[in-house]
Amino acid sequence: MITSMTNADILEETYSFGEIITSSEVFHIYMKAKQQLEQDKGAQDMIRNFRHLKEKYDEVQRFGKYHPDFKTVTKDVREAKRQLDTHPSIADFKKAEKELEQLLGEVSMIIADAVSPNIKVPSGNPFFDQGGCGGSCGCS
Repeated sequence: MITSMTNADILEETYSFGEIITSSEVFHIYMKAKQQLEQDKGAQDMIRNFRHLKEKYDEVQRFGKYHPDFKTVTKDVREAKRQLDTHPSIADFKKAEKELEQLLGEVSMIIADAVSPNIKVPSGNPFFDQGGCGGSCGCS
């Protein structure tokens, strides 16, 4: 027998489901990594420095290789990005964030599939999000 749920019923179930996710181990690992990153003064200094360099990079990109600081700023941004990616608390946070994102993506796919196999859910992969080869051939 199919039961009819109101929008309010669905929203209530959604909030309950959200509580299940926020009580999961994946979520707790994410929150712990986030808190450690926020409390890591060295990492926060690196992030601020990277944002400053990124602003300079965006300005240089407007003129491209003709900007006098193009090579220097581009090199500085790449080095700062590499340092960010290898910093322990930043790397831990990114890993935890990716795992939580993956869990949420899987849940979204399951919910969408339960409703209809034709529902499109963003996967984080542009190849699949746009359908087939990007939609230009009509294979989606």
